[in-house]
Amino acid sequence: MSIETKDHAELAETFNRDENRVDWHDETLWWIRQKRDKSVHQLPEWEELRETASQIKHNVLSNLSSYLQTFEANAIANGVKVHWAADAKEHNDIIVGLLQAKGIKQMVKSKSMLTEECHLNDFLEKNGIDVIDSDLGERIVQLAKEPPSHIVLPCIHKKKEEIGELFHQHLGTPAGNADPQFLTETARQHLRETFLVRKAALTGVNFAVAETGEFVVCTNEGNADMGAHLSDIHIASMGIEKIIPERKHLGVFLRLLTRSATGQPITTYSSHFSQPRKGQEMHIVIVDNGRSVQLGREDFRNSLKCIRCGACMNTCPVYRRSGGHSYHNAISGPIGSILAPNLDMEKYADLPFASTLCGSCSNVCPVKIDIHQQLYKWRQVIVKNGYATTGKKASMQLMSFTLSNPTAYHTGGKVGRWVLKHAPFAVNNKFNPWYKQRDMPEPPQASFGEWYEKNRKSK
Repeated sequence: MSIETKDHAELAETFNRDENRVDWHDETLWWIRQKRDKSVHQLPEWEELRETASQIKHNVLSNLSSYLQTFEANAIANGVKVHWAADAKEHNDIIVGLLQAKGIKQMVKSKSMLTEECHLNDFLEKNGIDVIDSDLGERIVQLAKEPPSHIVLPCIHKKKEEIGELFHQHLGTPAGNADPQFLTETARQHLRETFLVRKAALTGVNFAVAETGEFVVCTNEGNADMGAHLSDIHIASMGIEKIIPERKHLGVFLRLLTRSATGQPITTYSSHFSQPRKGQEMHIVIVDNGRSVQLGREDFRNSLKCIRCGACMNTCPVYRRSGGHSYHNAISGPIGSILAPNLDMEKYADLPFASTLCGSCSNVCPVKIDIHQQLYKWRQVIVKNGYATTGKKASMQLMSFTLSNPTAYHTGGKVGRWVLKHAPFAVNNKFNPWYKQRDMPEPPQASFGEWYEKNRKSK
């Protein structure tokens, strides 16, 4: 059974079989969350920055068509060629068309979650075009023939020994060498030739400035710059929501982005691209792919404020212990669970339920997206549209009846306590999903209602 045909619970169960991996995956992401906290607590104006960024994005979403047209006009005036893609297929066709027109069969690509969303790499390979991901984490998962499991830390699910084995198989490093510094240097030398010989480079877009027609790409490795500056043709893939109104607004978002992602003050490279160098072509492919539909959903439009920092993933107790691949979507974690059902409500109906609704994701979001509230709203929409599983619908109906009927509620409590005390095997078994990863609690001697009534009468 492929990932596409499994739901989050089944894929999470597979991930959880390796308990040691789950533990360090959980601990590593929580460590990054703690780095984020230390970094933001150094800024007294942090909450003001969050509110400002949220309001800027609110303005953008309310005037998106106008800002996109302004950006297009200014980009064209700068000598950039602008293309529009309604969906993933159009995006991929445009890029292949640009490469084939130049007779290019090799391309280097830096991190772009939009191209992951559009499954660009597979499409390029089917059309005879070889593509190498130049971001180290992306290159690792590409060699492993896996999608990224995190939008900022693509190979966070892999141990260094597994990476060493991958490099031994594909790059010829000595067997058993898992030294991170050695492996990083190996990747650097391997990619250097790629940058020098490949005539086409693709980058993502972190921010696009309507006022100037420029776009900004943020990296820690400089790989986007190497690819873009050495190529004959630079293609940038951009979602329509990446717009910000003016260049001065960049200061707000650049201070928020990497502090939220990894606890850094700023990315190592925040590169501005406004026009092609002499002899080079620069293209921007502006992609909708369901975003305008999300914009029209009043309850979910704020999800388009997302700046792809990954903070919601680093703090989410479900993501940390289920792994990114369990979400069977390019964007995983809490924000992915909001964005995915917009693309295909039936296929991703399970994802909004992969949450405790604890609200930690909303608390750390740098642009103040009400993530946990949107997840709750998606659950209602999914059930209303008939995409919830039969078992889930039946259990919710039973729960609704029980919670609205005092007699059934009190009777159910008494039965449950009796079973836990006298026949624990009835619930402590593989048919109880809760018991798979947890011990059932000791049965209380009395319900809270019974305790309260007894103690109230005794006073």
